[in-house]
Formats: sequence, structure tokens, C-alpha cells
Amino acid sequence: MFEGEVGLADVTGLETALAGLCAELDPVVVPLADAPAVYAALAHIEKLAAGAKLRLASRVAESHEWRRRGLRGPAEWLARTSGASTGAAHAELATSQRLASLAHTDEAVRRGELSVLQATAIADAAIADPSAESRLVAKADRSSLHELREVCARTKAAADPDPDGRYERIRRERGVRTFTDHEGAWNLHARGPVDAGARIMAALRPIIDTVFTAARLDGRRESPDAYAFDALVELADHASSTSPEASARGPATKPKHLALLRVDLDALIRGAVVDDELCELTGLGPIPVQVARDALGDSILHLVLTRGQAVAGVVHLGRGPSAAQKIALLWSQPTCSRAGCQQPWTHTEVDHRTPWSEAPETSLDNLDRLCLHDHRLKTHHGWALVHGTGRRDMVPPDHPRHPAHHALFDDSS
Repeated sequence: MFEGEVGLADVTGLETALAGLCAELDPVVVPLADAPAVYAALAHIEKLAAGAKLRLASRVAESHEWRRRGLRGPAEWLARTSGASTGAAHAELATSQRLASLAHTDEAVRRGELSVLQATAIADAAIADPSAESRLVAKADRSSLHELREVCARTKAAADPDPDGRYERIRRERGVRTFTDHEGAWNLHARGPVDAGARIMAALRPIIDTVFTAARLDGRRESPDAYAFDALVELADHASSTSPEASARGPATKPKHLALLRVDLDALIRGAVVDDELCELTGLGPIPVQVARDALGDSILHLVLTRGQAVAGVVHLGRGPSAAQKIALLWSQPTCSRAGCQQPWTHTEVDHRTPWSEAPETSLDNLDRLCLHDHRLKTHHGWALVHGTGRRDMVPPDHPRHPAHHALFDDSS
């Protein structure tokens, strides 16, 4: 379609054509059978346009247009032009500059295979570890954004020559920010070391459970996030209360459970992670091995030492998982087992793949974690996870890959 260089006239011509299409698009008259395909095509167009804009951002910075407009920097010009926040514009500019040295990522962006958020996560990790770039680009094609970010965070942490220094920098930069959004809602944003965040969540967890129980007794069903917010308010009320009831509670005590520490034995002995080894707080993120070592003396940590990915099999005759099984399951499945679902383990329930009535024993290889929504689909609407273990697709009862049809399909298809 284009010969030679793409210029301003080419882009504005497409802009005019696309503007006309968007103005004429009436969602109501799009046939229902075509709506998903039309949406997917527009999503790809969005990726293509956003990718081209991303790749051009560094060139815009070189033009010094922002200086001619009297702005503080190129990110401010990008933010004003695109209607984004300055923080998002800074990230866009940084990624644009990194793409010059990341050929695989740049090509994937050029083809519209990566969103800006995916490209940003990959570029941030690939600059730290260039050998991981191809693997991360391939990962983006079969993973959710949340999963990709987790892998990128681990890659970057493993490549960091000074993880203790990074941890200390994050500690120094720790902070809490509050603001009121456009709807008048109060917002809270906190940033700091992962282990400190785990301590905060450990303090909230028993209060969340209490709030949840009270809601159920009242016949109320709300989201886990709503209960967590109520627990935060409750925690603040307890801290500031001077009532006799508060005094009777006595001095504050440490929570009994902090988080699950996942650390490879070799990394713990060596003092640093290499390759695909792990040292992290499940569901929160990587931590330096020295921080893990310091934490091991604290009884509020459950520790899972691993060699590779294997978790020892445990079977018992109770209906629910034992404490050991809960820990092992948290290690192997920290989120909902349905591929693409990012509900954390705190928002999931343990489910028997083969019903308890058919196999009255509990073993790890027969357990999955399902969020409340997916558990309802399975229990009341006949949906099921396809054959296999770990994270995989969930399909309706009429799907050919449904276990009821006894068709063993390749889960990667």
C-alpha cells in the first residue's frame, strides 16, 4: 500500500478514512454474529495505531516541539496531545527509546501484536536482560497482562546485579498518596517493599474475614474488594479508638500469618537467584534473598523450599485440603486456575476436579483454585476446566474440549 517512506499526508489520509468509519458505525445495526469480529478488528487497529504512536514518541521528543510550546518536557507534550497522564507519557517515552535496541519487541509492536502496556512491561525487563526478550514477546501472546507483568518483574529482579540496593531504594522511596477522583471518590495509593505490603495485608486479612462473615449474616453479597475497603476503615477505627473495648484488647500483636515465601533452596544457600529460580512472596512479587533469609526467623512466614517446580503430593481422607495441601496449592496455583483470570488466591475457593461424591479423598492433583464467578459456572451451569493441570481454559458444557466428552485435546491449541 505504501511505497517508500510514510509521510504526514499518508497518516492524515488514514485518519480521515478512519474518522469517517467511526462516525458511521452504529453498534445497534451491527449483526450480533459479526459484533465480536468487528470488535476484534478494531482492537487490532487500536494496537497498530498505538504501536505506531509509541514508536514515534522518541522522535517527537527530538523535535523539541514541547520546548516551543513552553512545556516542561516532551512527556508533558505527549500527555496533553494524547489526553493521558504525565506518568503514562513518561512511561511511553521511555519505552519508545528502549525499542531502538529491542528488535523483536519493536517488530511485534509494528505488527500490532503487542499493546502499549505489554510492550512497556517487556521493554523494561528486556533492557535488564536482553536474552529474555524473545521469550517475553512469545509469552505475551499466550498470557494475560497480569501474568506477563509478573514474569517481567521476575526477569528484571533476577537480572538485577544489586537486588539489595534495589530493595533499599524502594524502601527509601516508600510513600502513600491520596487523592479525590473526578467522581468525588477518595483514592489511596501506597508503594513500598513487598514484605512490608505483606505485613499490611496480614493485618487486614482477619478483619476482612470478619467483615465477610457479618455481611453474609446480614444477607449481603458484595465484592471482595468492597470487604477489603471496609476492613481498612475498620482497622483505622480500631487504631484511633480510645473506648474501653479498645483498651481491653491490649497491646497490638503481630499477625499470625504474613505470606507464603517461595524460594529455591539453591538460591537461598547461594544468596542470589539465577535463571528461573524464585525468591518471592506469593501474589506480591520478588524480594532479595537476604530479605528472605532475614524473614526465616519469623514464625509468621510459611516457607516452601523447592527444587524446580515439583511440589510433594499429599493425600488425606478429609473433604477439604489439609494445612500442608493449602500451602502447596498456594505455591502451585496462586490465582484462579482458569487461564486469563487474575483473581488472587484470597478471592478463590478450592474445588475438586473429580467430585468428592465420586472420589472421597483430597489430593493435590485433584484440586484447582476457582474464583467465585468461575466456581458458580462450574457448579450451576456445567462449565469445566479442560483436561490437564494448572492454569487452563474453562469451557461450556457443549464445547468439544469439555471433560464430559472425554476428548483429550492439546491445551495449547
